[in-house]
Amino acid sequence: MGLTDWMDRNLYPESGDNWDDVAFREVILRHLEDRPDAILDLGAGAGIVPQMGFKGLAGRVCGVDPDPRVVDNPYLDEGVQGVGEEIPYPDGTFDLVFSDNVLEHLERPEEVFREVRRVLRDGGVFITKTPNRRHYVPLVASLTPHRFHQWVNARRGRDAEDTFPTFYRANTPGAVRRLAEITGFSGVTYTLLEGRPEYLRRNPLTYLAGFVYERIVNVSNLLSPFRVVLISEIRA
Repeated sequence: MGLTDWMDRNLYPESGDNWDDVAFREVILRHLEDRPDAILDLGAGAGIVPQMGFKGLAGRVCGVDPDPRVVDNPYLDEGVQGVGEEIPYPDGTFDLVFSDNVLEHLERPEEVFREVRRVLRDGGVFITKTPNRRHYVPLVASLTPHRFHQWVNARRGRDAEDTFPTFYRANTPGAVRRLAEITGFSGVTYTLLEGRPEYLRRNPLTYLAGFVYERIVNVSNLLSPFRVVLISEIRA
């Protein structure tokens, strides 16, 4: 067992891979208790995140993504190639829309929010998980080229084709609230989380730095704006 494995076991015994997706799934599941008629995974991709599998928990689970592999996504009843700026479904189709690590990739987030509001029924909800722009990971990402992002993710086991350009135009609570207000949503609640420092776990020294950071920003809610994961529940 290596030192980083020891640190995993002793510093974060309850954390596993994709801990943030596990937390996001729990939020979504709360909204699926009444088995909605139809939900949409916006940015569903090829289905590489098992925590985003909700097939059977709604009448119909649809997905939209510019990646053509979306049509074979095993977690969907229906996958359609398309973009968030022009969601290929009629008005008021869905009770719930969710997006996992998508907002950071939106070049024109206002257009996407308007489309999501259009396809949501009144009373529906748009649930998003995205990196918080004030955290060190998005800060470094915004200062480095896309090839560096591909290299980092390759070391974390993700294919280059699943690493997409980032813009960080909808990645703070304030940005999400502003976008919700101008696109016809009725309100926003959000949660900021910091957990095991995934991007720093390849080296014990960087892991230790990430651990110290995690402990500091979790000391008080006053420091929550510097936590890495932003989960928003945006009500139609």
